[in-house]
Amino acid sequence: MDFRLNEEQRQVRDMVREFAEREVAPHIQEWDQKSEFHPEVLYKMGEQGILGIPIPERYGGGGFDYVSFALACEEMEAVDTFLRVVMSVHVGLNSLTLHQWATEEQKEKWLRPQAEGTKLGTFGLTEPGAGSDAGNIQTRAVKDGDHYVLNGEKAWISLANTADHMLVFATLDPEQKHRGLAAFVLERGMEGLTTGSFHAKLGVRAGDTGWIAFNNVRVPAENMIGEEGEGFKIAMSAIDQGRFTVAAGAVGLIRASLDASRSYCHEREAFGQEIGQFQLVKQMVSKMVAGYETSRLLVMQAAELKNRGERNTRETSLAKWISCDQAFNAANDAIQIHGAYGFSGEYPVERYMRNSRGAVIYEGTREIHQLLQADYALGYRADRPLRCPQPPAQAWETQTATAD
Repeated sequence: MDFRLNEEQRQVRDMVREFAEREVAPHIQEWDQKSEFHPEVLYKMGEQGILGIPIPERYGGGGFDYVSFALACEEMEAVDTFLRVVMSVHVGLNSLTLHQWATEEQKEKWLRPQAEGTKLGTFGLTEPGAGSDAGNIQTRAVKDGDHYVLNGEKAWISLANTADHMLVFATLDPEQKHRGLAAFVLERGMEGLTTGSFHAKLGVRAGDTGWIAFNNVRVPAENMIGEEGEGFKIAMSAIDQGRFTVAAGAVGLIRASLDASRSYCHEREAFGQEIGQFQLVKQMVSKMVAGYETSRLLVMQAAELKNRGERNTRETSLAKWISCDQAFNAANDAIQIHGAYGFSGEYPVERYMRNSRGAVIYEGTREIHQLLQADYALGYRADRPLRCPQPPAQAWETQTATAD
């Protein structure tokens, strides 16, 4: 594997970094403290082409590879987690899933406007009583002529109150558990579809998190993605994409914690010297460095497999588990380095700490990923080939990588 970035990848990284630092960084402390969500930022992301980075050009996207996508997620979360969450649900969980499973007609209808940034998408799998146990979904879909009637509720849905398109999962037969699931695209404005917000969250306060309720929502049969009974496979392939974005974003949060700690180590003095001179402070900084480099390598390994169109469930799971744990540890140590100031909103590290905690839970808890890795190692789990799109772009394949 060549770890050097090519010119195209560097351009994507620099463009996303400049956008996040210009449009969000100057305001994020205030937005977070006031729990303000600013949807106009999302549409600016669309205008910049950020919401379509890994989607093929023929569907309105940028046609960039998964390394570029990972770099974009890293740069977004280095400023704030809510930006990376947008990349996760709109691009990773929704758009890339449509790219993999939808028909050409469905792609033109929903994927293209999402890639172009004129419509926003989200993903609805989690319910009040079903998270890690996706086979226990209670939202019900009943066939009625050329429609399906949906009843139920989704919880902890990012962009619940903002998204135009919702990729949701329902059971056709609860007794069949995961074998009875189906996937549908719902559109805001459908009769019986309502959304609401969750407040007083520990982290990602500048983001839109809420619920979606279905009360006899009639969904045209042509809105089904895949076939009846394929919903679980579709959901799990989507989760692979979502976990990849979370892992890549966590790398950015580690870097932000390290950058903030480095600055404070030079700024703060104690006992006549910079606090960076103390060995136990150096120990915490060194752990951040190790966490950043390790996590970044795991993400790049998953990205390379995605670029080749190969199954990467194990590698993506490992990257998600390790990088999110390392982000939480880095933010925790950053607060310790900042001392009392780390406990206040004057410095960003307390926000990093709060934001880092959620990623250890969503897209598969730490414990779920530990079980997955053990099952692979013990031979209890082996992946079968799954329909997976080829890398969305070809431009980087003919470029010569140069040292970055």
